[in-house]
Amino acid sequence: MTLYTIGYSGKSAEEFYETLRKAGVRKVIDIRLHPSGQLAGFAQQRDLPYLLDRLVDGCVYEYRLDFAPTPQMLKAYRDGGTWESYMAAFEGLMDERGIADGLSPDGFDGACLLCSEPSHNHCHRGIIAARMERAWPDCRFTHL
Repeated sequence: MTLYTIGYSGKSAEEFYETLRKAGVRKVIDIRLHPSGQLAGFAQQRDLPYLLDRLVDGCVYEYRLDFAPTPQMLKAYRDGGTWESYMAAFEGLMDERGIADGLSPDGFDGACLLCSEPSHNHCHRGIIAARMERAWPDCRFTHL
């Protein structure tokens, strides 16, 4: 099973949508805490379903707040917290929410986790991807 992650920061609309299309992404799972408050107009929650359908060959959109950090957790990290403390707190939150052990891999093949950070290395989508790979032996992520 192939899954993907992508961050839109630093990408043009063309680069973002073409990357998804060329990878063959079938579903974008938006895991941002604030899917409507981001600066990139081409990645606004209200526009993504339409744009993905038209520009990424019928790709569907899904929003998963349960994959996002809490506001307090994100604020603590942005206010100077370490990546290690953020990661530990987020891992605990994912344990509480049953991500990924409490989920079935059905419906995730060809899906792409969306966040704003340009790299998965310091973004919660990388943590979720690692959890899914551990929980689902057939799962492999490609970071776009």
